[in-house]
Amino acid sequence: MPACPPPSADPRESARRTRLTPQRASELYTAVLDLVREVGYEAMTMDAVAGRSRCSKATLYRQWQGKPGLVSAALRHMRPFSLDGLDTGSLRGDLHELARRIGGVKKDIDLMRGIVLAVRKDADLAAAMHAALVQPEIDAMKAMLERAAARGETDTDNPAAAYLPHMFSGAIFARPMLEQREADTAYLTGYLDAVVLPVLMRTTP
Repeated sequence: MPACPPPSADPRESARRTRLTPQRASELYTAVLDLVREVGYEAMTMDAVAGRSRCSKATLYRQWQGKPGLVSAALRHMRPFSLDGLDTGSLRGDLHELARRIGGVKKDIDLMRGIVLAVRKDADLAAAMHAALVQPEIDAMKAMLERAAARGETDTDNPAAAYLPHMFSGAIFARPMLEQREADTAYLTGYLDAVVLPVLMRTTP
């Protein structure tokens, strides 16, 4: 059975000991997310992950403590879109680039939509998802707005700024329900120009 990483309280010690190569890690995480797509988060079992990934269940539990930690780690590793390196020099450019990145990942957005339903019922999954995915994205959007304020594009006390993550998430998840259409790049860009940017941008010198 291919090796999986041993647990360690010290990440540096874990890194020294692990025989899990980047390719092997990617294969494991791909197997996890494929199972979630096939049967849903709630029906997915650690036994199924062990069988699909050819990694012992005991090792999976030692390394990730359970299904919530494993799935959130897989999502963080294979996340459908990222704000890393997103700095175009303007708030409008940053938001349009974000719309482009989100609009091109339909399959993985569908995956996230399915997991969001499970989050409502599983407090452990909710906590793991927030730490692994949600908070880093919130922090990145906050940094985006801070750069915009430093450039004079928006005000530091703009009350709408705190709702930027909510506005994006609302658009992504609401359009399929209201219009039975995906929130693609064109839709998100139009939404940003019509709704989000007008409330964020400074209108007076």
